[in-house]
Amino acid sequence: MYLAPNLNHLPHLSTAEFAHRIVQGDRLALSRAITLIESQVPAHRTQSLELLDKIYNQRTPSFRIGLTGIPGVGKSTFIEALGKEVIESGNKLAVLAIDPSSTQSKGSILGDKTRMGSLSRAPEAFIRPSPSAGTLGGIAARTRETMLLCEAAGFDTIIIETVGVGQSETEALFLTDVFLMLAMPGTGDELQGIKRGIMEAADLIVINKADGSNESLAKQAKKQLEIALHLFPAKESEWRVKVLLASGLHGLGVKECWKRLKAFREHTSSNGFFEANRITQNLRAFERLSEMGLYDLVRSVLGDDQLLSDIQAQLENGSLNEYAGALQILEPLRERFGIPKS
Repeated sequence: MYLAPNLNHLPHLSTAEFAHRIVQGDRLALSRAITLIESQVPAHRTQSLELLDKIYNQRTPSFRIGLTGIPGVGKSTFIEALGKEVIESGNKLAVLAIDPSSTQSKGSILGDKTRMGSLSRAPEAFIRPSPSAGTLGGIAARTRETMLLCEAAGFDTIIIETVGVGQSETEALFLTDVFLMLAMPGTGDELQGIKRGIMEAADLIVINKADGSNESLAKQAKKQLEIALHLFPAKESEWRVKVLLASGLHGLGVKECWKRLKAFREHTSSNGFFEANRITQNLRAFERLSEMGLYDLVRSVLGDDQLLSDIQAQLENGSLNEYAGALQILEPLRERFGIPKS
């Protein structure tokens, strides 16, 4: 299991030196940087933003792949097989695997990415599990920033594996270029409105574990999925979604999956969707960063956190509702900045 380095046990580096080491491919510096951006300490947040600004224009052009699927579908096994294809194609691969979190400690529940043992030993691969820590959408709060750091370290192919515990896994859409959904024979996915949110988002559907006694069930599921896909509207990317059969365990059909992923990149690059989608994602990231920054600014303007603590206590004991609480936050801000009530 991956153990994140303790920031206090590493020598202090200037932001410029930190960035230089990452761009030079220093794995320890990369791991430390990821730990830094995942930190909840306010001072660390400022440093992480400065670091991201430093490395931003030094990143390697990349292909970002989102991958989701229900627990038990074989995501880790499939990623390991796909990763080998990626590396054999001459690429450097980073896998950002998001684990479900404990509601108590916010730490990873699984933390068992040793299932990708063979891939993790490859010098061209970097695997980083992170707890979702309650973040919705199947990804961790700092997944995008982790991805940018990996690109700066020279990784040109990024796989983001979502938690895969529900139908709200589409947050990865706002981080990636292509979205791959793993399905499994006999689970009924093809018959229940096809988990519509995820299915509509998918650019490639792969029925995994299509081997042995599952083979006939997989072929049947493939036909049903192909029929169901006709019910969905055409994609903005003008890409026709394909259903493939594969077995990550035995490496069957994985080469074809990688081929189709590359075909998607070529198709969307040629029609302009690839770049337009990246721009949209950058704008959305700006909005999210601004929202978080404004909240930090609010706390700074209010001085200490006593007002927030008092409001939270009143919300918990039921003496205040959340709307009245929000108004109590806004009122001192209006007074501070001289903003009249509308």
